Amino acid sequence: MKKISILLVATVVALSSFKAVEMWKMDKAHSALTFTVTHMGISDAVGTFKNVDVTIKSEKADFSDAIFEFTAEAASVNTGNEMRDKHLISPEFFDVEKFPKVSFVSTGIKNVSKNTYKLSGNLTLHGVTKPVVLDMLYRGTIENPMSKATTSGFQVTGSIKRSDFAFGSGMPEALLSDVVTIKADGEFTK
Repeated sequence: MKKISILLVATVVALSSFKAVEMWKMDKAHSALTFTVTHMGISDAVGTFKNVDVTIKSEKADFSDAIFEFTAEAASVNTGNEMRDKHLISPEFFDVEKFPKVSFVSTGIKNVSKNTYKLSGNLTLHGVTKPVVLDMLYRGTIENPMSKATTSGFQVTGSIKRSDFAFGSGMPEALLSDVVTIKADGEFTK
């Protein structure tokens, strides 16, 4: 009887300290992933992806333990110019036949200041996976007045070098900047 009581107490203590991992899904109507590159050193070209999916797993309300997983269909790239988009999905850039997805999986999150974090993770682009560190702003959590769903907002920014991913290697930097700036804005619901 004493063993059963101890086992019961241990189970209650273990369950009381257990926190459920919450899954957050992207609200596609209020989220976007964009990138910017400099063309010939004199102007910026901006693009986005039409088909993106992001999920967040977190136990903590401030998302300080969150795991972010992102995928984008490379063929859904959209720069507002059909000829350029066809060039971008070709083997010279995304090579969508061989590498249909762009992905990111976070490996760590570090609080910098209130609601500001460094988000570390592995980015896979053009078949190459590299570690990257991005800036993340947690914009807060509210109850959506329309849907009544608990909704959180984030903005992630940073830059990568396309040469690190053998991306567009036939394009000299004088024509197309090596640095690609990334900006993602998203709303997520439980």
